Amino acid sequence: MNEIAKNTPLACASPASGLEALRESLLQAVQTGAALLSAPPGAGKSSRVPLWLLEAPFLEGKKILLLEPRRVAARALARYMAAGRREKVGESIGLRMRQETICGPATRLEVITEGVLTRMIMQDAALSDVGCVIFDEFHERSLHADTGLALCLASRGILRPDLRLLIMSATLEEGALSDLLPDAPLLRCEGRPHPVEVRYLPPPPGIEARDMTALLRHMAGVICRLMREESGSLLAFLPGVGEIRRLEELLQGNVPAGADILPLYGMLPPERQDAAIAPSPAGRRKIVLATNVAETSLTIDGIRLVVDAGLAREPRFHPADGLTRLVTRRISLASAAQRAGRAGRLEPGICVRLWHREEENGMRPHIRPEILDAELSQIVLQLAVWGVPRPEELPWPDQPPAAHLAVAREDLLRLEALDPAAPDNRPTPLGEDMAALPLPPRLARLLLLGEQHHNAALACCLAVLLEDRDPLPQAGDTSLLRRLDWLCRSGADAPDSPPARLRHWAQMLTRLLLYPPQRLFEEAQRQSISTGFLTALTFPERVAQRTGEADGQAHYVLRCGSRACLPLTDPLSRQPFLAIAVLDGGHRQHVKGVGRGLIRLAAPLQAAEVESLFSAALQRENLVEVTEEGRVMARQRRRLDALLLEDLPLPRPDGEACARALCEHVRRKGLACLPWNDAIRQWRARVALLHDMEGSPWPDVSDAALLADLEYWLAPHLDNCTDLQRWSPSQLANALRGLLPYPLPRRLDELAPTHWTTPAGNSRPIVYGEEGGPYIDAKLQEFFGCTQTPAIVDGRLPLTLHLNSPAGRPLQVTRDLAAFWANGYRQVRAEMRGRYPRHPWPEDPLSAPPASRTKRQMERGRE
Repeated sequence: MNEIAKNTPLACASPASGLEALRESLLQAVQTGAALLSAPPGAGKSSRVPLWLLEAPFLEGKKILLLEPRRVAARALARYMAAGRREKVGESIGLRMRQETICGPATRLEVITEGVLTRMIMQDAALSDVGCVIFDEFHERSLHADTGLALCLASRGILRPDLRLLIMSATLEEGALSDLLPDAPLLRCEGRPHPVEVRYLPPPPGIEARDMTALLRHMAGVICRLMREESGSLLAFLPGVGEIRRLEELLQGNVPAGADILPLYGMLPPERQDAAIAPSPAGRRKIVLATNVAETSLTIDGIRLVVDAGLAREPRFHPADGLTRLVTRRISLASAAQRAGRAGRLEPGICVRLWHREEENGMRPHIRPEILDAELSQIVLQLAVWGVPRPEELPWPDQPPAAHLAVAREDLLRLEALDPAAPDNRPTPLGEDMAALPLPPRLARLLLLGEQHHNAALACCLAVLLEDRDPLPQAGDTSLLRRLDWLCRSGADAPDSPPARLRHWAQMLTRLLLYPPQRLFEEAQRQSISTGFLTALTFPERVAQRTGEADGQAHYVLRCGSRACLPLTDPLSRQPFLAIAVLDGGHRQHVKGVGRGLIRLAAPLQAAEVESLFSAALQRENLVEVTEEGRVMARQRRRLDALLLEDLPLPRPDGEACARALCEHVRRKGLACLPWNDAIRQWRARVALLHDMEGSPWPDVSDAALLADLEYWLAPHLDNCTDLQRWSPSQLANALRGLLPYPLPRRLDELAPTHWTTPAGNSRPIVYGEEGGPYIDAKLQEFFGCTQTPAIVDGRLPLTLHLNSPAGRPLQVTRDLAAFWANGYRQVRAEMRGRYPRHPWPEDPLSAPPASRTKRQMERGRE
């Protein structure tokens, strides 16, 4: 056998020779350590390559693990390979999934789902009895596949350099894998087993991409036409179970005779999945309506027609609010190629794509790795227990986002799974116990705390109800209690019905707790009164309180501060408190601009339960608020984070708290809300004038400065104030005067006096704070004989003189009295002496005595 050069792509270009031509090269590549295999759908990589390795001498005595991304494919593949060897599953070929294990002492090839590999490495880091791990359909880039590969690479680098790895896919993305496995050769098998004709039949013009109803009608028409015009069975790809059911209704009664309509999706009971995959009875055809579970690794008998809606529903985790939303998106080109390949596995086929060919220019080339959009708490906890507190240090194909890791750590700290005081947040004993259970962290905590609170049976039943999708999506309500009752009363149903499967899993969970499975469901019903209690322990941040209702929805606020709603038709919508298990962030109601998640599953919770459950986290506060009118409102409140559990009037609020609240009110509303009068405004203007002219020590009394220092000058005078409307101007004046320490008040009166006495002996107020500077109003006659303009601030600032007529009407505004006498007075005298003949208008104002009375009054005064 010739040696294979590292990093050298080896291709088989002939569809006729197919995968068989690569057999020797592939085995040699795997024997040297690792290999990458790219082969089209239907080439046989999933069913043939593992059997080649099973017979390889270099793996004798060692197990082979074949990872499949989906349970449907894993089960079907194990049966197919076992049947090819004329065996039953559990002999040389076994099946290991979380809820189903069929392996025996002779089993060497185990078909496993991806989460199982992670758990196996957690228990045995070296994978001591494993010789090769095969990652099938790696292009799907599931979270567990990426994690399994990272752990295998880490183990290979430290403990097991002889561990062989094989990564297979129809559409292999080479970049990241070449970096992680630089010495692994890439082997390609080109061409399809059978040609597939691809047609493009988009919906008619005018139909929007988001109009799912119109798309399904169009899809139904395409399917009916194909079934009339072509032979063979048909596989249709849809984004979700809801669309499958709607399309099935549209097709009923419209498809040709002899065609059976069969759904295929992950939550379907195994016997119904088998019916969709198995050959049709003689003389009949089938129309399989599937989600993307049928995209890879499955050969559905008789399929030569594919109709592809081009959509998939994918979870997207949002670290900002901690919610995972299901998003319907256009598939990648790689997925489109996989789906088309379903039509050519057994014979030449046809694939109809319900989009324009030009749209493919904007489609993603590959599936987006799940690790970039997933909630990572389970992975973070498992790795922490494994001894990797920093997941970033593992060799990932794509690094997990830092924000997602941070949210996962916060979540695990909240669940008491990580120790906040330990270096690198090592797992707590509870966290280690949680990681040991084959459940997500929250549900593992549910089991452990349920056992601790003597509700183990209830905890096991709730765990199976919450682990996957809602088993009663058409129930019309969100009650966990109703689903619990459904589960516990389903003993008479068919063995493989969904309730029977769930009941079997619940009984398996009891064994993990060493709890006797007998009378499990009777005990769970007896303990059902604690459903809300256990749900709150499992989802402590989702304890919710009703806040009101609007637009047919009951509104709730969650402990974490998020908001949610529930239709008023739901019996739970009247409950004051809920423990929410499932909150759908993907369908949000917007009320006055506020996004609200929809509550999907919840249980009622009593106020007393909230207080007893979270007594250590309750916060008591005395809240002092101020109304828009300036009135203090004091409340005594008890909170659980965003939840308000108690709100009572506080008859005697703390004086300092009142002062602080009033200061904040003034800062928010502005200084105008204080009781100013003219005297206080003039005092402030005088101080502002001296601050502008002299700076220190005169304080800054501008709006900005006063608002910034309210706690210094205002708060000490508000101790006993509970209503600003009752606060007097004199109290405000006292507060402001506190800004002037001794001897500044005396200097203020000296430099910026409140009044000035005219030459006529009359005291006139000085008006400060106006444009043009300080001024006084006086009759013109009061300044006869005066040549010097009066000034303040030690003579440095002349006053502006408003010279008025005897009737008080303005005649002249000046800051230069001498210039006025010399230049302006003559014209004023000519205009005024006839109008006011009883008042003196001397030709020479500088020699005349100042006067404030008429000429007759002055003469009488001389007599």
